[in-house]
Amino acid sequence: MLILLPPSEGKTPAAPGPAVEWESLSFPELNPSRAKVLEALGTVSAHEDALALLGVGASLREDVERNTRLHAEPAAPAHQVYSGVLYDALGYDSMTPTQRRKATETILVVSALWGAIGFGDHVPAYRLSMGTALPDVGRLASYWKPQLGAALAGRAEGELVVDCRSSTYAAAWTPPAQQTVAVNVFSESNGKRTVVSHFAKHTRGELARHLLTRRGKAPATPGQLLKAAREVWPSELVDGTARKPHALNIILKG
Repeated sequence: MLILLPPSEGKTPAAPGPAVEWESLSFPELNPSRAKVLEALGTVSAHEDALALLGVGASLREDVERNTRLHAEPAAPAHQVYSGVLYDALGYDSMTPTQRRKATETILVVSALWGAIGFGDHVPAYRLSMGTALPDVGRLASYWKPQLGAALAGRAEGELVVDCRSSTYAAAWTPPAQQTVAVNVFSESNGKRTVVSHFAKHTRGELARHLLTRRGKAPATPGQLLKAAREVWPSELVDGTARKPHALNIILKG
């Protein structure tokens, strides 16, 4: 099983310590592309209109300034740097050592800056969205798509891919449809079903935690994933096609 997560919008800066060690990152073949994005991000972040160019507000000025010195910023494991609704629900810190090891082996984070990293990879806090376009790089989802396709093909081979990414990050890599299940969250009240947006992050985090902490073997097929999800939530599986992944619909009752 492979669980794909998006990064969090907010990130927790690492405590003082060593900067990122590029050779230790997962998928080191992506390092030249990562360096190109990092350089472009640093240039944009030093611009007088950096906040507008990156599409963020004045409250994030400190985060944007940090972008200009990422080579020297202290790094920490991705599961510490990424924070927010999904990662709070995942609750890595409250897992047992065995569950943490499983999480590190199972989770990949698709990132606008790093392309894709393992959950235990050490990175600095940064501010960049996959929907951003950078000079000499272009829109990041388009930039990363061919490169992630090549780099992640081997990692996904033979695995059930549980895709908990938002659409912005899903655009950066399309795993093989027949072995991929996209996770959707709906609210149902009085027979009416609506799509859940922000709170979906929380439920996807809870699903990831459940899959990593439940007893028994990890799901290996979409049907087994549905069975695992139904241990907690009313859920349904929509079969995919040759080009469209399966969909796990989790239903939150109002």
